[in-house]
Amino acid sequence: MRKCTSLWFLALLAPALALAAPNPKLAIPSFSALAQKATESVTITLDPGLLGLAAKFLDSSDPQDAATKEVLRGLSGIYVRSYTFDKDSAYQQADIDAVRSQLTAPGWNRLVETRSRKTHADVDIYIMVDHNQAIGLALIASEPRQFTIVNIVGAIDLDKLHKLEGQFGVPKLDIDPPKGTPAPQK
Repeated sequence: MRKCTSLWFLALLAPALALAAPNPKLAIPSFSALAQKATESVTITLDPGLLGLAAKFLDSSDPQDAATKEVLRGLSGIYVRSYTFDKDSAYQQADIDAVRSQLTAPGWNRLVETRSRKTHADVDIYIMVDHNQAIGLALIASEPRQFTIVNIVGAIDLDKLHKLEGQFGVPKLDIDPPKGTPAPQK
């Protein structure tokens, strides 16, 4: 009877525990109306199945591909939205702020924040950590004629993350790797 009561209690508690777990996947709007107004648009949605498929196309005998494959192994999603327009203010700042506001949720920590009054460019990079493991990364960069949102979900090895720069829609950030880590070949 005691075992049955314990199982019943766990069954009732499970939904609450699931809600308490941090969720690194951002709710990124489709921006379909903006895509039609943009001169260039990039929409990348790689869920776990598509990441596995993409990894199969990487050559394990190539050191860079092998390193990329290793990084992908721990990920469960890469989501990118990037739009360029031919005139200023073609998008509503409120659309970007709605995504940015999700990064105030518990678990998200700001790594980088830059604001330029001269060029009106803003960049925010956030990381979500759970039990000393990076489980999510978000980048939001906006300028008057362009914005980019990147959300990487899953176990992230920060020492190896730079291997994804320039691949799968992840922009080149030109961030130096930690000391002792060889720089990626360009």
